Amino acid sequence: MKPLYELLDTCRNIIRKNMRIVARVINRLSGGRISPNTITIIGLATHIPIAWLIATCHPIWAAGLLVIFGLFDTLDGELARLQKRASNAGMLLDASTDRFKEVIIYVGVAYNFVVIGRPYATVWAVAACGASLSVSYVKAKGETAVAGGSLTADETNRLFQDGLMRFEVRIAVLIIGLLTNQLVIAVAVIAILASVTAIDRLIKISRKINDKN
Repeated sequence: MKPLYELLDTCRNIIRKNMRIVARVINRLSGGRISPNTITIIGLATHIPIAWLIATCHPIWAAGLLVIFGLFDTLDGELARLQKRASNAGMLLDASTDRFKEVIIYVGVAYNFVVIGRPYATVWAVAACGASLSVSYVKAKGETAVAGGSLTADETNRLFQDGLMRFEVRIAVLIIGLLTNQLVIAVAVIAILASVTAIDRLIKISRKINDKN
């Protein structure tokens, strides 16, 4: 699994590097008037039409917009660092909106399964949504239990980020499912592997807490 994690980290670093450039351009053109929170809210709002495109069986358009506006999740962080606006409030907004995005997307996915005549597959959509939220919930509770206010917000946010089904990986799997017309399989994969990731994180966090005590 280590080579895979290294590949994911490499991809993440490449995206961050490019979004850092985009952040500089936006900051310069707007004179600093566009805030990171604005980018975060725009990124959230765009997932409503994306969910509609998924629900109404326009997978290519949905996948394209997911790629474009999915980058906003990195862009807001780079803009925050550039403008020196990184804060606990901003991190809370960013993390919360990511969860809202997933709920919105899976509503569209579940509706799509009904439209295409596979209502049984909505079970996978519900499971994928729940497992995805569980991955983030376990991480958040682990940060609270282990950090205990002794770390900075950025250091705390970097705790327990390991595991295969991170947020960006889950979105990537969804995009692949949309592009290949295999959305049911993609959602099932997310449901299963996100559950494994949540359990793995829970075990690691429990060990960390026991070591701390």
